[in-house]
Amino acid sequence: MKICVAQSRPFPGNIARNSEQHQRLIATAVPHHPDLIIFPELSLTGYEPTRAKELAMDVDDGRLAGFQTIADARHITIGVGAPIIQEAGICIGLVLFQPGQPRQLYAKKYLHADEEPFFVSGHSSVEFLGDNNDVALAICYELSVPAHAARAHENGAAIYIASIAKYARGVVAAHQRLAEIARAYGMSVLMCNSVGQADGDLCTGNTAVWNAQGTLLGQLDDTLEGILIFDTDSQELTINQTQT
Repeated sequence: MKICVAQSRPFPGNIARNSEQHQRLIATAVPHHPDLIIFPELSLTGYEPTRAKELAMDVDDGRLAGFQTIADARHITIGVGAPIIQEAGICIGLVLFQPGQPRQLYAKKYLHADEEPFFVSGHSSVEFLGDNNDVALAICYELSVPAHAARAHENGAAIYIASIAKYARGVVAAHQRLAEIARAYGMSVLMCNSVGQADGDLCTGNTAVWNAQGTLLGQLDDTLEGILIFDTDSQELTINQTQT
């Protein structure tokens, strides 16, 4: 399986422009034949908690139809980050587009205390991806909750993908924690982070991949957009970093 994690630079609040940017990054990945592409936390709006009500959308929002078209045409599963309206309130979601299938949602269950005024713990329609149902998803703070990775392992996950939005200090801690998860559970681990403005500060990228021994295989820098593509069979990593 080939998994792509994308490092994007959101235009805060501009869903149309961010969608176009996402599609450009997907087009960069397509020649490498990925099976799955995951974007950072709230990638379609930027990480802007105070604007959650303004930017929130339904999971079936028509503005996202282009991603399903690409998923169907290229036989790729695509996950994009957005604030999603659910019955209990607005959740932090990863909207999933799979070839020939209805949209699915992975929703962040464990929130950081700073997020609780703006978001609710979400309800997911899917938690695992892949032909073997062994690709576990996580959104940002969830990687810091021991029960989250433990549950993924208990349910047979071989791969753990964290979609995050973190500033410089948080990225260092996330790298340490994700390496620990890889070593503890023998899972390959991937992480995608944004670059640029987020809630009044700067996200600092460093999107990365670790093997099942917890060894860092490669990462992007802290300022430019790009993609990492990891072949879970050969363990080969492809890096493509460029300004878009």
